[in-house]
Amino acid sequence: MRRFTLFLLILLITLPLSAEERKRKIAVLNFEYGTVQSFASSIFGSNVDVGKGVADILVEKLVSSGVYQVYERKALEKIMAEQNLANSDRFDPATAAKIGQLIGVDAIVMGSITRFGRDDKTTEVGAIGRVTGRYGISGVGKKQSKAAVSLTARLVSVDSAEIMVAASGSGESTRSGTALMGSGGGQSSSGGGYYDMNSRNFADTILGEATYRAATETVRQLDASVARVTLRQVSVQGLVADVSGSTIVVNVGKRAGLKPGDKLEIARTGREIRDPATGRVIKRVTDKMGEITLTEVDDLSATGTYSGAGAPKVGDPVKTPGQ
Repeated sequence: MRRFTLFLLILLITLPLSAEERKRKIAVLNFEYGTVQSFASSIFGSNVDVGKGVADILVEKLVSSGVYQVYERKALEKIMAEQNLANSDRFDPATAAKIGQLIGVDAIVMGSITRFGRDDKTTEVGAIGRVTGRYGISGVGKKQSKAAVSLTARLVSVDSAEIMVAASGSGESTRSGTALMGSGGGQSSSGGGYYDMNSRNFADTILGEATYRAATETVRQLDASVARVTLRQVSVQGLVADVSGSTIVVNVGKRAGLKPGDKLEIARTGREIRDPATGRVIKRVTDKMGEITLTEVDDLSATGTYSGAGAPKVGDPVKTPGQ
């Protein structure tokens, strides 16, 4: 009995570590919101990027749930800017896959906002205009209505651009009001102060409540489908860029999927075997010299400590062990 209890204790101690090692790495792109753009502009008083706001909320909830390892949003936006991608490009699965390869994640979350407004079916969309302090959106009417938001999301493989998981979430406010940006009463601002959809101000509105509910349901489905997201096998090839004693710098980094703690193999090319009939090289024999354990990684380079028999030099090839 004592041995069985000890076994269970060891199992419980080791489970969190194993789960951490199996975490899938994902990044969340801004959601497409063309379907609701006009309505959202009327609510906020300008063309606010609600697709970015929804993506930020999803990241917050994905990080809180802890099922996935989530790529930092500011770093992702920097990569997008460096690649000079237009807004339309971010909704293309093939482009998303290329971005995922650059930042070294297993999958990319793409999505759309398909509903963002009131729950009533008689909204006079053509009459939507300014947001008033008393009634919310002119032309919609003065009756009390709930807010409703619907989202669709897809987890896209960065290797094949195929959709591995599809999820959707809808949320409705528990409160009703004459103003979507109000807290359920008759008074509301004209949208000022609510541009940051991660702010407490927005979360406290009836539209914010519906948005967070839709995001929660979407994340719940993504979390439940984590086993369908395949772990990407990172394969890296590069060159030694600098040698200083046992400290080696290579010309590949985060964009190749590397991180501190990873190991790279240095193997110098030896003999070339040629086809006796054609003289064409059919095989190159490489001799493993040693390994580099990475200690620092930036976008385009990595630094590590070398251990091995041979003396590496600038230009020696490096690769993923066993590749």
